[in-house]
Amino acid sequence: MITREQIPAVLDHQVYDAEGKKIGEAAHIFLDDVTGEPEWASVRTGLFGTSETFVPIHDAAMVEDHIEVPYSKDQVKDAPHVDVDKGGHLSEQEERRLYQHYGIDWGGYGRETTGRAGTEERGRARADAGTRETGGTGRDDAMTRSEEEMRVGVERRPTGKARLRKYVVTEEVQKTVPVRHEEVRVEREPITEENVDEAMRGPEITEAEHEVTLHEEQPVVETEVRPVERVRLTTDERTEEETVQGEVRKERIEEEGTTKDDKRRRR
Repeated sequence: MITREQIPAVLDHQVYDAEGKKIGEAAHIFLDDVTGEPEWASVRTGLFGTSETFVPIHDAAMVEDHIEVPYSKDQVKDAPHVDVDKGGHLSEQEERRLYQHYGIDWGGYGRETTGRAGTEERGRARADAGTRETGGTGRDDAMTRSEEEMRVGVERRPTGKARLRKYVVTEEVQKTVPVRHEEVRVEREPITEENVDEAMRGPEITEAEHEVTLHEEQPVVETEVRPVERVRLTTDERTEEETVQGEVRKERIEEEGTTKDDKRRRR
C-alpha cells in the first residue's frame, strides 16, 4: 500500500503493470477523504503523455524508483475518462465507474456511508504540488500557482525491414576464340639430281593411293565458379530537426478587490 510519506517518490515517476510493462508517469495522487490515505493515481500515457487515466493504488507497491499496480497496461489505458482538473475531487459517480472498470467492490475498503454532509461530496482529494490551497486553515495564507512544462522525448520504433536475398540468373555470354583446321594442298616438284633416286624407286608404271588425315579444332566450353565480391547490410543514422507542438496548462491567480472600482489584477 502507498502511504502519504511515499507520495513525493511516486509523483513524476514511472508506473508499471503486473507484468512489468511500463504504463506511463504518475501525474497526480488522490487521497481518500475519509482515511486521508492515497487511493488513486492519474497516469500520463501516450507518446508524449497527452492522455491521463486513473488507476487504484490501494494495492500498489513501490519497487525501487517506480510503482507497480496489480492491473494490466491495457486495462489502465482503457479506464473511463475522468477530468483530472475538475475541482481536485472524484465524484461518487466517477468513482463507481472506475471501480466497476477495475472489478473492485465499491465498499471493499471500509468507506463511510453515513454521517457525512451528502454522499455526492464523498470523492477523492488530489494531493499534488499544484493544487494545495491552505487559505482559511490558519496555517498558511499563501496560494501556490503551478504550470505545466512540455517535455519532448524520442521513442525508437521500427519503420521497415531490409534483407539480402541471393538468387541465380542465366545470361548469354559470347566470346571469340581462334580455331584451326587442316586443308589439303597438292605440292608438285620437278625431278632434280637431289630427288631422282627417290623418284625411280618402285615399279615403273602402276596404280597407287596415298591418304592423309585432316584435323580441325573445335571450341570447348567449361564453367568455373569463383567468388567476385562480399555484400552485407549496414545502417547509417541520420539526425534531423523536427518541430513538435503541444498544449500546456497554466494556473492564473486573480485578486478581487473590495474597492469601488472592484479592480482585478492577474499574475
